[in-house]
Amino acid sequence: MKSFKKIAIALASVATFALPGIASADGLVGISMPTKSSARWIDDGNNMVKQFQDAGYQTDLQYADDDIPNQLAQIENMITKGVNVLVIAAIDGTTLSSALANAKAADIKVIAYDRLIRDTPDIDYYATFDNFKVGVEQATTLVDGLKANFPDVKPWNVELFGGSPDDNNAYFFYDGAMSVIQPLIDDGSIVIPSGQMGMDKVGTLRWDPATAQARMDNLLSANYTDKQVNGVLAL
Repeated sequence: MKSFKKIAIALASVATFALPGIASADGLVGISMPTKSSARWIDDGNNMVKQFQDAGYQTDLQYADDDIPNQLAQIENMITKGVNVLVIAAIDGTTLSSALANAKAADIKVIAYDRLIRDTPDIDYYATFDNFKVGVEQATTLVDGLKANFPDVKPWNVELFGGSPDDNNAYFFYDGAMSVIQPLIDDGSIVIPSGQMGMDKVGTLRWDPATAQARMDNLLSANYTDKQVNGVLAL
């Protein structure tokens, strides 16, 4: 592969990549997205395709339907096709080591997109957002809503929902949010009637809406027969 000296990344709704050193005539970028169940990932994938193609690169965009073996197979297929670069939003950031070793052996540059890929030395770049700040902003919006909608209620009854425990970002979201929420718990402004706190208790595997709904139903039946939920922090 020709020299790959730098990558320029501007993160807004999606990353914009510059891939110097890859001739547009034969530059192929493999884009591995986790799922189509969220509009966010559909938009990110489509926007990447447009930006890469506008810059003269060919693309291979694949969605893995939140199935880890499927994503592994898709990445291996991209390697076999001879992509020059892989952009991967991993379903599970700890399960791609073997595939990425194969990419390294083929001199394919790998960009972990949004979600950190761990337990491998074969990542060249990591493009993400300020995930701690995302959590801060989500919690701040919740608190502003509590103040606006329940100005005469204290304490506010709140329940916490975290992201997927196999996604490194979920912990940053949670920690950022709790930097806002915890002081209000400490001063008695917010209570968590279920007592469920911490990613080990509030995490939602694969960010699955059905799993979150089932947990919310259980929380309501167990803790809210005589009280009202004022807010839910859903990260």
